[in-house]
Amino acid sequence: MNFEFRTVPYLINQPGSTAQLGILVAQHYPATKRVMIVTDKGFLATGQVHPIIIQLEQSGLEVVVYANVVADPPTATVLSAASQAKNARIDLVIGLGGGSSMDVAKLIAVLANSEQELSSMFGIGNVSGTRLPLIQIPTTAGTGSEVTPIAIVTTGSTTKMGVVAPQLYADMAILDAELTLGLPTAVTAATGIDAMVHAIEAYTTRHKKNPLSDMLAKEALALLWNNIELVCADGNNIHARQAMLLGSMLAGQAFANAPCAAVHALAYPIGGVFHVPHGLSNSLVLPHVLRFNLPNAANLYAELAAIIAPEATGSAEKRSNALIEAVAALTQRVGIPTRLRDVDIHEKDLDQLAADAMLQTRLLGNNPREVSLQDAREIYASAL
Repeated sequence: MNFEFRTVPYLINQPGSTAQLGILVAQHYPATKRVMIVTDKGFLATGQVHPIIIQLEQSGLEVVVYANVVADPPTATVLSAASQAKNARIDLVIGLGGGSSMDVAKLIAVLANSEQELSSMFGIGNVSGTRLPLIQIPTTAGTGSEVTPIAIVTTGSTTKMGVVAPQLYADMAILDAELTLGLPTAVTAATGIDAMVHAIEAYTTRHKKNPLSDMLAKEALALLWNNIELVCADGNNIHARQAMLLGSMLAGQAFANAPCAAVHALAYPIGGVFHVPHGLSNSLVLPHVLRFNLPNAANLYAELAAIIAPEATGSAEKRSNALIEAVAALTQRVGIPTRLRDVDIHEKDLDQLAADAMLQTRLLGNNPREVSLQDAREIYASAL
């Protein structure tokens, strides 16, 4: 089988490892003088950024903090942050937060080192030139953005667009579960299910599925499935938290090379139009997209059922249905919304959601079963 596989070249998986960040920067980027930490106000308020700033400064580095990242970051946020980085003559960018902070960090690293317009980067392979050195440190176990070459930006009022380019792979990803200890249960649950979606969609994608992505997706799904309820029950379980981070990262490596599909395509409008967090948006449509895909993906879903519903027996369709039921039951057990109406989405909204989902051609083309406008609307209707 012919395939290509790329990922971040240096990975650290260890609780407390951000305490060595200043030493790591000095070792790997000795010419660095000024770094920018990219985060959001919520994480800044936890107090966990301050010790990181202190030890970077103790390593002789000047630190600039950009903390204006918001969920589903608009282009204005990205451009403002990149302008600030340029003016401060930043040498290295550190993404510290959830997917939005890490996505913005990627684009800052590219834009601050280039004259290329952001608008010309949307799509696949449209970034020219190089970027500033980039370190990614996730504070949620969900997006896998620390190891993907993808940045999602909100353009206009509701539409999301992606920049996909090899320049967006970071130089280093640091997984430190101590940074995730303060996460609320609902966020822990939704981001964990988001990571599961990455694994499931990478394993069943129509394009670029390969032995490495399959191996990573299955290991990711096992780690996530076996630990998500532990971290929801006890948010201070550091071992389960670290396992979730590792599972999220492995799923990120998988879908970075074997891309996501209709679950994400239908989730994006839910986030873009109704400002529902990305992980929850995925969770709301997940079982319904899986049922839609069943005629084309039963054999692959049955293979994943060995991880999620190992007691299931019988035909591929029966085992696939067991997987779908197990996923749906999980969302109820961890206590997050399970229906679109629970997040104030109603019948009158479905036409707009379906139309917006059909714009996600980058994702829909990977789905095991072709999705029409009517199909999209019916999937949303089943999720009401």
